[in-house]
Amino acid sequence: MGIKRIGKHLLEHNWRVRRVFPPEALATIEQAIKAGEATHSGQVRFVVEGALDGKPLFRDQPARERALDLFSQLRIWDTAHNNGVLIYLLLADRDVEIIADRGIDAKVGREGWEKICKAMESDFKAGNFAGGVVRGIEAVSRQLAAHFPKHGGGKNELPDAPVVM
Repeated sequence: MGIKRIGKHLLEHNWRVRRVFPPEALATIEQAIKAGEATHSGQVRFVVEGALDGKPLFRDQPARERALDLFSQLRIWDTAHNNGVLIYLLLADRDVEIIADRGIDAKVGREGWEKICKAMESDFKAGNFAGGVVRGIEAVSRQLAAHFPKHGGGKNELPDAPVVM
């Protein structure tokens, strides 16, 4: 565990998340999720966490492991067609992770998700956080629409609102 990472996480406060993702940006992200889910039967969640604290921080938990924990806690794995997708941003590390349930992950694969993450991280480096998230949601939705197109009305199994931790 590096002292630099601990310091970054201890200094990164929730005010930064609120500054980068004000209410209007969160509303835009929620609308992007709704629009995407109109084209497929998958379920997309976006979670942003300003910084790790407590046990996850002092265990030096990587962003991917934290995303896996949240994937489980938010029950994204519990969708009818095993096609839930979590887009997780750990702001202090500027690290984005995509965790996908086995139904869609088997079709897209790690390389496909990583390509989307890299594009989002590029937007984040340019300071375009909300736009990067929306483009990431659109890219994930294109994958879901290709492999799990919308049939009938379908049920929205998970909330569309972003989760700010």
